[in-house]
Amino acid sequence: MRSSLPSIDPSDRSWWLDEALTDEGSVPAAAPLEGICEADVAIVGGGFAGLWTALTLKSRRPDLSVALIEAAICGSGASGKNGGKVHGYWSSLGTAVQALGRDGALAIAKAGDWAQDGIRNFASECDRDIWWREGGNLVVATTSQQEEKIADVVQHARELGAEDHVAVLSVEEVQARCASPVFRRGLFYPDAATVHPARLARALRQAVIDRGVALFENTPMLSVDPGHPCRVKTPRGHIVAREVVLATNAALSERREVRPHVSIFSSYVVMTEPAPEQLAAMGWTGDEGLADLRMFLHYFRKTPDGRVLMGSGSGPVGYGDDAQARHLTHDRASIGRAEAGLRRLLPELREVPLARAWGGAIDVSADRLPFFKTIPDTRIHYACGFSGHGVNATYIAGQCLASLVLNEKDRWSTLPFCTRSLPRLPPEPFRFTGASAIRSAILACEEADEQDLHAPVLARAVAKLPKLLGLRIGIR
Repeated sequence: MRSSLPSIDPSDRSWWLDEALTDEGSVPAAAPLEGICEADVAIVGGGFAGLWTALTLKSRRPDLSVALIEAAICGSGASGKNGGKVHGYWSSLGTAVQALGRDGALAIAKAGDWAQDGIRNFASECDRDIWWREGGNLVVATTSQQEEKIADVVQHARELGAEDHVAVLSVEEVQARCASPVFRRGLFYPDAATVHPARLARALRQAVIDRGVALFENTPMLSVDPGHPCRVKTPRGHIVAREVVLATNAALSERREVRPHVSIFSSYVVMTEPAPEQLAAMGWTGDEGLADLRMFLHYFRKTPDGRVLMGSGSGPVGYGDDAQARHLTHDRASIGRAEAGLRRLLPELREVPLARAWGGAIDVSADRLPFFKTIPDTRIHYACGFSGHGVNATYIAGQCLASLVLNEKDRWSTLPFCTRSLPRLPPEPFRFTGASAIRSAILACEEADEQDLHAPVLARAVAKLPKLLGLRIGIR
């Protein structure tokens, strides 16, 4: 099928951000930093993690002076590009138990609930409609191999006493929520929600300004000096601060403290034009977010005006100076996979034109869980490794980073996100070469599975390597 997507510049910002900026009206960007700014805390990054950190610090310690810099405008990066699906870690118990053990897995699952509560409270108090919808998350099997994974999920939940957090749905129950000829049985997680990610980012931006945070947009960080005090250098000035928080998402993978623990993958999405009649014909009238059970999953949700966003976590791996060029080269193939997923999973939408497509980098940690740390012998703190599930986790990051900044030992700073030893990945270029080969093999196997074909023998062998080596790859 020929793509219905018009020719676009893949560096264009997301539909989310354009809609959010239009909704809020003519709000000018904050002035860039010029000269010297002194603050108790300097935060680098105006996405969810940086904004939640700033808001949390001012909530706990209103007397703190906080300065936040953003390279472009708040919400223009990953926070304004993601799918807007919000859920904690009850759906990741298998991964969490392998990485953290029983107690650690339950601890982060409960923290995910605290984060859902926190985001819900913000949504009700921020005086802006951020499209917060608590409809749960429906994860569907579309092949017999995917259906086999359901038993493992149920077993993990039973072993941890978490049966109340997931329900197995029959084919008929799945079809009642969203009728598709390829949907089989599914798993329903009631704790999940959806949100307009860019409206959330922009609402957080306004909230930190209202709390007295000094915000500087169009102000990239050039370097950070970990002295006492620290100095954050920018093109036309610098910040002198006792504490520094680095919340720059995938860009942190370039730091030597982070590099051994993170690989950079990418995800691309397509957004349709409004199609309320087709959604009604499918019976998709609830507010569920959906996903399939692939490793490089499809994730999808709808908007109040009847658009559907379909994402594919199967974009290319990034490494080296030409990584951005490589991503732009492969964006058409990745966008094509997202559109193919839309047409296959939701054939009722096969004639609905696409309005926009975009993509971005994903910082995938070695154990697919985020980590929030302080660089040894400094007062520089950072958050990284969100692994494609950042909306809920960035709220946790804001709480944890605030506790690290304030040197508080509390329920946040004692979570495994802050305390666990991080597994290491192979060094480059072996990591890139290996991850690329495994990614290609897994994609070949999953695409063959969807066509009811046998994948090539070599692809099947390579796809098994992560499990044999105890590695975790992909964003599921």
